[in-house]
This record gives sequence, structure tokens and C-alpha cells, in this order.
Amino acid sequence: MTKHFKAGIIGTGSAFPEKKLTNFDLEKMVETSDEWISKRTGIKERFIIDENMPLSVLASEASKKAVEDAGINVEDIDLIIATTITPDYLSPSLACCVQKDIGAINAAAFDVNAACTGFVYALQMAQGLIVSGIHKNILIVSAEALTRAVDFKDRNTCVLFGDGAGAAVISRVEDGTGIESVHLGAIGEMGSVLTIPCFYSTEEDRSKRGEGMDRVIWMDGSEVFVFASRIMSDATISILEKANTHIDDIKYIFPHQANIRILQNAAKRLGVPMERVYSNLETTGNISSASIPVCLDEASKKKMLQKGDKLILVAFGGGLTYGASLVSWSK
Repeated sequence: MTKHFKAGIIGTGSAFPEKKLTNFDLEKMVETSDEWISKRTGIKERFIIDENMPLSVLASEASKKAVEDAGINVEDIDLIIATTITPDYLSPSLACCVQKDIGAINAAAFDVNAACTGFVYALQMAQGLIVSGIHKNILIVSAEALTRAVDFKDRNTCVLFGDGAGAAVISRVEDGTGIESVHLGAIGEMGSVLTIPCFYSTEEDRSKRGEGMDRVIWMDGSEVFVFASRIMSDATISILEKANTHIDDIKYIFPHQANIRILQNAAKRLGVPMERVYSNLETTGNISSASIPVCLDEASKKKMLQKGDKLILVAFGGGLTYGASLVSWSK
């Protein structure tokens, strides 16, 4: 008789740079204030990577912790999916750099760019590859050095972003837990509201940035806010309907950490108290695709999660992309 199994999260890890950048530090760099930033974003401080540190160092540190937490050997990892929009190199990929650094000699490796939704996108890939039997143990590592892509003279963006890495090991589980469902989407026609140019950019896109800042983040904050406030709740409702599950059955929602007002709006639309919406915005800021795995690792280390707990992971990001996943906790 064929055994039925699912893909589940069996280990997590996270890593941050040593240096912190507080709102009071930013007051000395740009026309802003701690009160303004805190009220509008919920952020008090964020980590900032040293200019001489490769992002792959953070990614590898988080990865090693996740593998150790999963209780497997690094040689057991047969695929590494890295998610990032701020890699050290376009080639070699961040995933290949991590493979080398942690000694995952049996792993294939590639990167995913879905901006802040990267972890959720990678989760669906991992689920499909494990359930199909193609892979057994997949490492997802989401790492960002967004402060390297920030114009610190632009107060609309420089107050938001931080650096960090989160990782998760996805493996075959046969105890009824695991990834229940994933719902992904994209709205490419809105991609111009949040951009980071690489080798080419339009004249219009360049005109939005300061002189000599051709490759920094530019964002239409109001457009992104409206999109995010709607899509966070819509994607959550879609995944609940897809899995025939009620919001009351969900212990925690783990959203992408972009802005506290977006999280509050989403919670209000869903009719859930903020106590069930996990947030670490105050101390990390927006770390793009790394935010959800970092939050999961924090909650796991705090013993907030029990085996079988139903969780919603939901994100939106540049592209524009969005996605949600219903997970039954496997640790």
C-alpha cells in the first residue's frame, strides 16, 4: 500500500548583522523623527549589514541553524532554494554560495526573485518537489541586504528597510501535519510602483531617483499601501476557502513585515485580533522575503508553536507578487 505523505517545516533558523540603525540615528541622516517613523510604520530599529560582509555569510548562518534545528546532516539536503532581491552576485547565485559555505555537497541550488513574497513562492516549489518524490530535504533560505539598495536621503524608503536572513528545512512528513495549501499570484501591470533597476532602466524610472542613485529602491508608497492592505486579507481568505478552513481554526497569522498599519488593516478585514498576527517590525523593519521565516524561527524558539497548530503565512511584494500558505506546524 502506498504511503501518503506531505511536505512540512521541520527546522528553522535566522541570522542578523551586528550593527543596528535606530530611528534616532536616522534623525541625524534625513529629515524625519522617531515619532513620525514609529507612528507610520511601527518600526523602531533595524539591522544593517557591514559593507565588507557578503550577504551569503548571513544566509549560510541561518541555513546552518535551520539544518541543526531539523536534526539532519547537511549532506541530507538535496536542494537549496534561496530567495533574495539583493544578492552579492547574479552569478554565482546566492543558493550556490550557501551550498559551498555550509558544505551541502549533494544539493542542487538556485535563486528565486519574487521580492517580499519569495519565501511563500519557494514554499510551493518545495512542497511540489517533495510530495512528487523528486527531493527529500529542501533548504529554503531567504536573505536580504536591502540597506545596500536604499537612498538614505529618501525618507520615504530609508526608514523602512533592514537586513537579515531566515531559513527553513522542508522535508517529507507522515504524521498528518505539513503544508496544506499554497495560493500564489502576481499583478505585473503594477510592477512600476516598486522598482530596483539592475542593468537597464527606463528614462521615466531614472527620473524618479536622486542624482547618482540609479539603482536604489523607488516606491510609490500610497499605491503599495492600498494594494497590500487589500491583498493580505484577500489572499488569506482565498487560502482558507481553498483548504475549507475557517479563520477561527488558525492559531497565528505570519504576515510579511512591511508596515504595522498594513497588518492592522488586514487583521481588521479578517476580523482577528492583533494578538494572533505575529509581528517583529519594531526591531527588524522590512527585511523582504526573510521576514516570514525569521518570524517563524522566533515564534518556534519562544515555544509559541505546538505540533499541529494551523498557521497562515501571507505576503506581498515587488513585481507585484502575492501569496499565502496554510501550514500545519510539523515540529
